[in-house]
Amino acid sequence: MKRDTVLAMVVSSESDGALFTAWRAGDRSSGDRLFVRHFPTLDRFFRNKVAADQIRDLVHRTFLVCLERPENLRQAANFRAYLLGIAHNILREHYRAGRRDDHDDVEACSAVELGAGPSTLLGAREEERLLLEALRSVPLECQVILELYYWEDLSGPQLAEVLGVPEDTARSRLRRARIRVGEVLERLARSRELLDSTRTNLEVWARSVRPQRSPAT
Repeated sequence: MKRDTVLAMVVSSESDGALFTAWRAGDRSSGDRLFVRHFPTLDRFFRNKVAADQIRDLVHRTFLVCLERPENLRQAANFRAYLLGIAHNILREHYRAGRRDDHDDVEACSAVELGAGPSTLLGAREEERLLLEALRSVPLECQVILELYYWEDLSGPQLAEVLGVPEDTARSRLRRARIRVGEVLERLARSRELLDSTRTNLEVWARSVRPQRSPAT
């Protein structure tokens, strides 16, 4: 059995809560195991939104905030959603810090407008490439909720927890985000056939471009 497989089996046998409690008590190995478990999720969250060389730092900052503010974890129903909520705030702080004006509503801007640089994700099919371009062209708020829904399979309550809003608001934002990405697809598509194929099979293409994890080192 491969070492990575054995490690994954060991990590998966321990609850997030138990690992976190041990980590806060000074057990560094528990923190390492928690990091291995959730690194792929955070890596996916920041990928396609920031430059590749910034991802690792943002992931580490997310775990640091988690460790520094344990009181907020008690109110969270799901550790992964809790981490993603921190990552969401870290992302907004990252873009606010890089802006020269006083415009605070960074989520109204797209990743392209915020200067995220070229995407490191490449779709194999034309529909996938079109969708990736569209995701980076809609407001960041829309990109975040669509990727959380399609790539992380978050439910309505989990989306609400990550975004810090009521569930009805989260579902409403998801509906609006689908409409916005559809409008952008129509603008970017080079042919009616490509547009129809992408919009008709949106969920298939959205899940197919889910980023693969990069090494958690």
